[in-house]
Amino acid sequence: MRKATFMGLCAELAPTLRRRDTRLRAALPVEKRVAIAIWKLATPDSYRSVANQFGVGKSTVGMVLMQVCTAINRTLLRRTVTLGNVQDIVDGFAQMGFPNCGGAIDGTHIPILSPPHLASEYVNRKGYFSVVLQALVDHRGRFTDIYSGWPGKVHDARIFRNSALFRKLRAWTFFPDRKITVGDIEMPIVILGDPAYPLMPWLMKPYSGKLDRSKDRFNYRLSQCRMTVECAFSCLKGRWRCLYGKLDLGESSISAVISACCTLHNICEGKGETFSEEWTSKVQRLEAEFA
Repeated sequence: MRKATFMGLCAELAPTLRRRDTRLRAALPVEKRVAIAIWKLATPDSYRSVANQFGVGKSTVGMVLMQVCTAINRTLLRRTVTLGNVQDIVDGFAQMGFPNCGGAIDGTHIPILSPPHLASEYVNRKGYFSVVLQALVDHRGRFTDIYSGWPGKVHDARIFRNSALFRKLRAWTFFPDRKITVGDIEMPIVILGDPAYPLMPWLMKPYSGKLDRSKDRFNYRLSQCRMTVECAFSCLKGRWRCLYGKLDLGESSISAVISACCTLHNICEGKGETFSEEWTSKVQRLEAEFA
């Protein structure tokens, strides 16, 4: 991120992160705390490597990382990972080919070290330990709802049915009541998912089996719009590569770090920060190591 974005982030977090000097030592400045956390999140470096980079102790890096992630989640998460202007989102997806769409949903696996309890539950279908991040994104690839922490063995549909997003959508409270008429059918605002998700009045998924021309066209348009969530995950992991470095954290801390990365992703996207395609290729190389 650019310096202006970094300093703005420090200003937002300063009231929570600022510490007083003691007789024994001077407190780390807020800017250094945030820089240590950003560096650890943006690289798959070890705690020792980050400690050497900033001239602090290894344990200090771990402590500062969780302090900053907790501050981000308390201060920025709810107003950054939010629905925003629904009409803009609907118009954006309409331009991409799907009418009255409010978002695209999917899950992605975040590699972790083997947990001490029930480790077999965390082994996903690709054979490595992970937790699942479920996310709903808008037409620009920004997260509007996130839910993380379930073991990698659990199916996406089960995670979805246990999420707050599912309950809000089922109660018709997540989106405003804006229906359009398609043919002779009233269509509410819907979200788009892959075949793993259940078909609902407010959740569209692709047709399966033998397809005629109209069903094939429907699947193509749905796929075009659903690519936004795949691209969002690619950018998230490309910018915050700790998410592909086997998170070496306690179970209770993993979700906090994932949520902080999603919040920082939205901040960077909102500020127009550049994204290098080299980062994506590095993530693909890291991903290949888990195969």
